[in-house]
Amino acid sequence: MIRKSIIFSAVLAASLLFSCKDDNTTEAPIETEEITFTKEGEATLLKANGDTIQKIDIEIADNSYERQTGLMYRESMEDDQGMFFIYDDEAPRAFYMKNTYIALDIIYFASDSTAVSFQKNAQPLDETSLPSEKPAQFILEINAGLADDWNIEVGDKIDFAKID
Repeated sequence: MIRKSIIFSAVLAASLLFSCKDDNTTEAPIETEEITFTKEGEATLLKANGDTIQKIDIEIADNSYERQTGLMYRESMEDDQGMFFIYDDEAPRAFYMKNTYIALDIIYFASDSTAVSFQKNAQPLDETSLPSEKPAQFILEINAGLADDWNIEVGDKIDFAKID
């Protein structure tokens, strides 16, 4: 029994010795560059009758990585900017605000570019699913409150073009 006690004490002492950290050392913070908006296209929001609601610059997310990342880690976005998601097909879609620091309005558009539903004032860092009410192929994220300010409604449209 004494031998087990001695072995246990030696193992405990060794683990404490090797797990101690020098209090004089500090870990340097990892510095990353701020993610900034990159204009990749232009979009025009249109009333159902064709009248222009608003023109904005868009950053385009049209591949899996870009669609998964979206506006994550962004500190801000101008009111004349938006993130535009393009999918290959129309399907039920759902977004969430993981690692997203900006409150957003999310507008879901069908394959014919008609607005089919909204998720307004999506809160930063909230991981609650924010689904479309109908299948969507295109999604526009803009600063929270702008959908109401611009009076965007179901049935309105979006026209967009990529720039070179």
